[in-house]
Amino acid sequence: MSDAVITVILTQVATIMEQQIRQEVRLVSGVEKEVKKLKSAFESIKAVLVDAEKRQVKEESVKVWLEKLKDVSDDTEDVLSQWITANLKAEIEGPGSHSSPTKKRRVWTDDFRKWEQLLNSLSTGAAGSAILVTTRNERVAKVMGSRYNLPLGQLSGDDSWSLFKRIAFFERKPEECEELEGVGRKISDKCKGLPLTVKTISSLMRFKNSLKDWHDVLSSEFWELEEAEGLFPPLMLSYYDLPSTMKRCFSFCAIFPKDHVIEVNNLIKLWMAQGYLSSTEMVEMEAIGQEYLQNLAMRSFFQDLQKDKDDKRILSVKMHDMVHDFAQYLTKNECCVIEVNNNLERKMESSHKRARHVTLIRSEDARFPDVPNVEKFFTFWVQSFHDSPPIVSQLDRVEPELLRRLARVRALDLSRNRIANLCDLYNLQTLKLSACDHLRKLPPHIGRLINLRHLEIDRTDSLKTLPKGIGNLKSLHTLSKFIIVRGNDRGEATCGLEDLNNLNNLRGSLRIEGLGYVANADEAKTAELQNKNHLSELQMDFSPAVQTGSQDEVIEALRLNENLQSLQISSYRGTTFPSWFMTLTSLQKLFLQDCQNCTYLPPLGRLPSLLTLHLEGMNTVKFIGLEFLGLDINDNDTMNGEGGPASSSEAKTAFPKLKKLKISKMQSWEVWNVISNDREISDENFKIMPRLRCLKVSDCTKLKALPPLLLQTSPLGKLRIHNCPLLQQLYKRKTGEEWNKISHISKVRIS
Repeated sequence: MSDAVITVILTQVATIMEQQIRQEVRLVSGVEKEVKKLKSAFESIKAVLVDAEKRQVKEESVKVWLEKLKDVSDDTEDVLSQWITANLKAEIEGPGSHSSPTKKRRVWTDDFRKWEQLLNSLSTGAAGSAILVTTRNERVAKVMGSRYNLPLGQLSGDDSWSLFKRIAFFERKPEECEELEGVGRKISDKCKGLPLTVKTISSLMRFKNSLKDWHDVLSSEFWELEEAEGLFPPLMLSYYDLPSTMKRCFSFCAIFPKDHVIEVNNLIKLWMAQGYLSSTEMVEMEAIGQEYLQNLAMRSFFQDLQKDKDDKRILSVKMHDMVHDFAQYLTKNECCVIEVNNNLERKMESSHKRARHVTLIRSEDARFPDVPNVEKFFTFWVQSFHDSPPIVSQLDRVEPELLRRLARVRALDLSRNRIANLCDLYNLQTLKLSACDHLRKLPPHIGRLINLRHLEIDRTDSLKTLPKGIGNLKSLHTLSKFIIVRGNDRGEATCGLEDLNNLNNLRGSLRIEGLGYVANADEAKTAELQNKNHLSELQMDFSPAVQTGSQDEVIEALRLNENLQSLQISSYRGTTFPSWFMTLTSLQKLFLQDCQNCTYLPPLGRLPSLLTLHLEGMNTVKFIGLEFLGLDINDNDTMNGEGGPASSSEAKTAFPKLKKLKISKMQSWEVWNVISNDREISDENFKIMPRLRCLKVSDCTKLKALPPLLLQTSPLGKLRIHNCPLLQQLYKRKTGEEWNKISHISKVRIS
């Protein structure tokens, strides 16, 4: 981690020098020269660090030198960070502020159980119950009272080689494999049949292309090291083959508890906050973080990878226990995990004096502890790792004094904790306050925190307004929700819809609340939602149901970007849907909820990418017909979504990609037809939902029947009918008049 700290120091020194050049900071006479000397000294040290970190394993003097260097580096970073924080604070508060800056940290939490606690939970069970425990620790087997132990043997030589070559020779040409096989078998033999060793080393060799590189690994001195706690020679080989940027990203992962499912998005945000990632004009930090993570996973530093549906992006990972021990060995107590429960003194012991990155794991009923040396923390992460209910005890409240000491924190997660408000935290890049039920307001100067990239405030029901100036955060990538208040209730310190104007870097999901307060189309246009190119999910909530203007005009002015993939519209009180619906060519998921004044549905069948559609609470809709499909079969020239003529294949297919359709709480809905006035649509000239796999209809008490053509021609695998009395009678299993129309569907449930 010494290399990581020194890299951060050099970045901070460069920041100070850049500020001096731009005359943002007037250095005291003579200090500028010292700053340049400091930068030169650390650059010289960094040049020899790689060799020193390798030598420390065998040479005690080098190890001691590195430890002293680490202490000095930490102190230097503290001073430099204080300087930058003070400058940022002065910029925000003005020259009259005399407050002294503090240090930085971050917060996380998990809730793992000790083996004794696990044993207690398994102490009861029906006759014949059995418990199978897998562990590398014989002590665990003794604690569990194991009656029979089965030690796992080592892989045979052939099995080791088979696993090794499958990974190391992946996508290599046959002639390359033949050249490398001899030395490869020798390397495989050195793994001694240990699966993790074979996997780690073969993953390393996948990146080695020359015969010389393979011989270098075979003759490496790391093979001669004795295994100690946390020291795993094969991992040392792979670790020192990493570039320095990836080394610090990997070792930082010691902050997570063992066996923890690491969410990749959160991990990348933590790397960013520590300055471990740097963007270029062409590549953003998030993309670089994904690249690093892919590389580390390919080298077997991570396991149990969960990927997105396209199998491209990694969503979550885990670390093997031995890999986690190795990461902790590298950080030398700099990263630590502390568990706090009711049996522990509320005041934490100061036994982690060197800790800079701390995860605090707090059981549901535990008091929030007094945290010593918090000014030294760079990362202090308090979060419920398990999906436990929010803590409601008064004992759980985060003390305001602790928050004041967090003035230099770069990433802060206080999710599920009782906090009413926050002080100004000048260095924040990530602020996560999910499920903070008592949070009433955000820092008033949050709009001037130009480094803030991620603001997660979902499930914060007591938060009714956002501070004015949110629109200044042009680097903001994550904003869980945006709150609009009634015009008469807005003060100068409260943001309005116009503050969304400049937030064009937003990505992921955004919820806009209070659209019912928007007065007219001119106000709606100020949001410029069509410029949010990176936004993938949007929820538009028009509650409360106040009629401050024409919502038909408002929603028409809220034109969305065509790249949007998921859209939810709730409590809309207009009578018609916007014309821009048909421009959402990338839309995959649509949810229309409680749009109670709309008597007709838009032509949603024209949406070419729609996969999931949910209609709920549209109580004035009585009839769904061809207008829903979006095509007029009586016209020879069918129009496409842009208003021009569509191709013949497009013209004959409604909802071409729809897989799931759910319709619920439509109290007035009576008829669902796919029949024109003078003829029925036949399978030969028209297709309806040709990929539909799941249809759910519930709480539609007046609906008389489902479209026969839809039931007969779509590849339905699941049909669910609930609380629809007329349908229940019509499609009753075996005895219903129309049972034969649905009997071919594999999963039918009617209740």
